[in-house]
Amino acid sequence: MKEALFAELQESVRDAVEYRKGARVLRVDRFRRPKKLTPAEIRSIRIKWGVNQLVFAKRLGASVSAVRGWEQGKRRPRGIALQLLSIAKYSPAAFLQKG
Repeated sequence: MKEALFAELQESVRDAVEYRKGARVLRVDRFRRPKKLTPAEIRSIRIKWGVNQLVFAKRLGASVSAVRGWEQGKRRPRGIALQLLSIAKYSPAAFLQKG
């Protein structure tokens, strides 16, 4: 296992060097799908931020009715909304940065 991990690390370093020289274009070809969030988890993220549904919706680029539906379990966030919620849950400082 250690040899395989080291080989992967070496390959990554080679890729980075080639990219730096302009000889390679890096791309991501492995995406992790975010885990589905329960209505309670979504509500707890919002409460942890200390904001109401309107502010939460604006920050996510969603409608208030979508946020309300997620929190009530009538709807499920999908796509980019689910990804943003996952970032907000696991890395709230990164998500809340203004920039």
